[in-house]
Amino acid sequence: MTTFASGTDTLTRDALTVLQPGFTGTTAPDWLLRRLGEGLASVGLFGRNIASPEQLAALTAQLRGERDDVLVAIDEEGGDVTRLEVRAGSSFPGNHALGAVDDVELTREVAAELGRRLAACGVNLNWAPSADVNSNPANPVIGVRSFGADTALVARHTAAYVTGLQSAGVAACTKHFPGHGDTAVDSHHAMPRIDADASTLADRELSPFRAAIAAGSRAVMSAHILVPALDPDHPATLSRTVLTDLLRGELGYTGLIVTDGMEMQAIAATYGIERGSVLAIAAGADAICVGGGLADDETVRRLRDALVAAVRSGELPEARLAEAAENVRELARWTATATPAAESEGRTDIGLVAARRALRPTASAPFTPLTEAPFVAALTPVANIAVGDETPWGVAAELARLIPGTETGSYTGEGAGRAVLAAAEGRRVVAVVRDEHRHPWMATALDDLLAARPDTIVVEMGVPQATARGALHIATYGAARVCGRAAAEVIAGEQG
Repeated sequence: MTTFASGTDTLTRDALTVLQPGFTGTTAPDWLLRRLGEGLASVGLFGRNIASPEQLAALTAQLRGERDDVLVAIDEEGGDVTRLEVRAGSSFPGNHALGAVDDVELTREVAAELGRRLAACGVNLNWAPSADVNSNPANPVIGVRSFGADTALVARHTAAYVTGLQSAGVAACTKHFPGHGDTAVDSHHAMPRIDADASTLADRELSPFRAAIAAGSRAVMSAHILVPALDPDHPATLSRTVLTDLLRGELGYTGLIVTDGMEMQAIAATYGIERGSVLAIAAGADAICVGGGLADDETVRRLRDALVAAVRSGELPEARLAEAAENVRELARWTATATPAAESEGRTDIGLVAARRALRPTASAPFTPLTEAPFVAALTPVANIAVGDETPWGVAAELARLIPGTETGSYTGEGAGRAVLAAAEGRRVVAVVRDEHRHPWMATALDDLLAARPDTIVVEMGVPQATARGALHIATYGAARVCGRAAAEVIAGEQG
C-alpha cells in the first residue's frame, strides 16, 4: 500500500494529486519518487524516458514501488506520434490510415494490441485517441492524427479505438475537446481559434466526443483553442462553459478531464502555467498535464504552490480541488481493477496488416516493380512539436532492405527538385512527401522532378489532398514505419 509522507496536509496532497508532470531520464529521479510519497498521483512519460520495453517496465515498476496506484500516462497514438518506438518508427499506422480502411473492427484490434503493449510495460493511461475531425486541410498539427474529415467516420472509429484500448486495461484519453480539427494554427505555438457557429460545432466537432463518451472513455483531454461560439473570452482548457456546462452537463461526461500540456504557448504565453493551472481546475479540469518541456521538480513545486495559494485566497474553491483530486483517484482505482479482455492470439502484426490495407496506389500506366536500386528523395517539412523530429519516417530504410544499394537524401525549400535530380545521377527517383498541399515549395519540387523525370514515383505520407501524379503515386495516409514498409513492398513488387 502507498504510505504518504507525514506532515503532508490534505490541501497540499490534493494539489499534487491533480498534477501529471514529466521528467528527464530513463529512471525515476529522487525528486519524483519523493513527490509520489507526498501525494503526486500521476506521471507522464515521453520519448526521452523510453529506451526499450524492458527498461520501460522497470521504470514503471520503480514508480509503483513508491506508489502502487500511480497513473502512468503516455502520448502513444501510433502512427506519427509514438513514444514506445520513438527512435524506430511505429508498428501501427495511425488514425488516418485506419480511417482510410474504414473497418471499425480493424481499428478496435489495432487499439487493443497497442493497449496490450502499453499494459505489458506498466502504462495504464494513454493520451489517445485524437477525435478531431480534420475538416481544415491546412491544419498544421492534426492532419494524419485524425481518422479523417468525415464526422460520422471519425465518430465510429473513435468509439472503436476507445473500446479496443480499454479492453487491455489501459484508460483512453480522448482528445482534443471540443475539437482541434478546424484550425490553421498549432496550439504549441499560439492560440488557435475556431469560428464555426454552435450548430456546426454540435454536428461536427462534438459528435466524435459523444461517441467516445458512449463507448466509456475514462478520460478526455481539453484543447487550448478559443471557440467564440462556446466562450468568447476563454480557451476551452480554461472555460467553465466548455468543460463543466458543455462536457459535464450537456454531454453527461463523468470521467477524468485532463488538460493538454500547460507549457504550450497557447496557455503559457498568455496566462502563464501557474495562473493557467488554477483557472483550468476552477473551470472543471481534474488533471494538469505538464512536462513535455518543463520537466523538473521546480515546475511541480510552482504549480502545487499556485493551487494551494488560490484555495487559501478564495479564488479556487477547496471543494473543486478536492473533487478534481478524487476524480484522479477514481481513475487510478479503475486501472487497478480493470481486467483485460480475453483475446485470441495472432494480432502482433495487426499494424502492418492495417498499413497494407490503407495504401492507395495510382499508376499513370501499368507499373513494373523496381529491380535496380533507386534514389529516395525525402522532401522534408518541419515537424510539428507533437510529432517531433526524433522519429524516422519515409520509405528509404524499408526499400533498402528489399533493394540493396538504395540511397537517400533529405531536401527542403527552394531548389529542392533540382538538388534531387543532381544527387540522383540518373537513377530512378522515389520522391517522398508529406502534405504536398500545405507546402508550395514541395509542389514546385515535384513539378521540377516530374518535368525532367516523368518516371518518378511519388509517395505521399501525409493527408493526400494534392492530385496524384507520377508514374506511380502511393498514398499511405501516415508516415509510420509500417506505412513505409507497405509502400516499399509495392515499389519492389514484394507485397506481403
